[in-house]
Amino acid sequence: MKEKVTIGFPIMREEPGEKRVFLPDFMRKLTEIGFEVFIEEGYGNSLDFYFDDYKNDNSQIHSLERGDIFKQDHVLILRSPHDDEFKLLREDSCLISMLHYPTHPLRLAFMEKNAIKAISLDSIMDDFNLRLVENMKSVAWNGLEAAFNQFEEYIPDLIREDGTPWKVLVIGTGMVGKQAVDAATKLGRRERNSKHIKLGGPGSIVTSISRNITDKRDQMIALLAQSDIVVDATQRQDASKPIIPNEWIAHLPEHAIIVDLSVDPYILDSDPPVVKGIEGIPQGDLDKYIFYKDDPLWDLTVPASIPSENRRKTATCYSWPGIHPEACMRHYGQQLLPLMRALYSTEYRALSPDGRYFERALNRARIDTYLKKYSVKNDKQKS
Repeated sequence: MKEKVTIGFPIMREEPGEKRVFLPDFMRKLTEIGFEVFIEEGYGNSLDFYFDDYKNDNSQIHSLERGDIFKQDHVLILRSPHDDEFKLLREDSCLISMLHYPTHPLRLAFMEKNAIKAISLDSIMDDFNLRLVENMKSVAWNGLEAAFNQFEEYIPDLIREDGTPWKVLVIGTGMVGKQAVDAATKLGRRERNSKHIKLGGPGSIVTSISRNITDKRDQMIALLAQSDIVVDATQRQDASKPIIPNEWIAHLPEHAIIVDLSVDPYILDSDPPVVKGIEGIPQGDLDKYIFYKDDPLWDLTVPASIPSENRRKTATCYSWPGIHPEACMRHYGQQLLPLMRALYSTEYRALSPDGRYFERALNRARIDTYLKKYSVKNDKQKS
């Protein structure tokens, strides 16, 4: 290993509502591991942190202009850099980010063509195929909190005049789906639910289904027809096909809210294309994650070729954990520290599938590991 290993932290150039940055305590712990840390000028300002908060008399923490940040040995940024920023990376730099290989095939192809070294945070898996860098709880709870907030605007304490319970349909039973069930039974926020209980509120009834039901049209329509909230928490094997066609949305009650937790993008020019699990819903972000049926922005985020005639109010955000940014980044920092220790000890190219626990996990997230696995999978399908 080199005597000096550097790591750069660029600011995310996203919507104004994207305030997340790695926290000063995380940076300090990186220097204790042995990294020399470089942060972009202005890093942390979105959360009222300033360079002195990061520096704090630490000789291993420095501030640089954006272009120089991308020249470090490692570059850590939560959301992927924009396409035109990949060229800022030094030839032997390792990009560490949420790159979402399976659902961003064009980005993946670009990175492969330009021989970019990368570790995708969302692909860091343990030996049992469980993600080690994730915030599924915040995805689910923030999404359900947003949905129930909408109802509470005109239904005080979420107690309807007829006294009926809220009915929530959760599609998907993975990590996000399990958290969504918990969040839905607590009305999206524990404090709200406690008050609801004290007032004698009816609570909620949550139904959770997976792929053994979703392809059965009549059963799905019957479930949709009685749902106040429909939650997409799926991870589809085939992202080119929706789970709920737009025509089925017509069977939802007019007041119903769709909650998009899987937040797959629309990428129609890839092969195969990528579409949302619930057909015709928009794509939101941290600036705007509630869309009314007549929202003029609906048509700007849904491609014209995607059916979207049938609409219901939709809660959708590309980065649900960012709703509460500081708590989110404290969580990610705790998960990342043991992985960063492993990365400091082992060069990117030396990460081995036969190494120690965290080394194996990092190896699984390398772009070349994914491309090799993806190539083998395609070869098998063709044969």
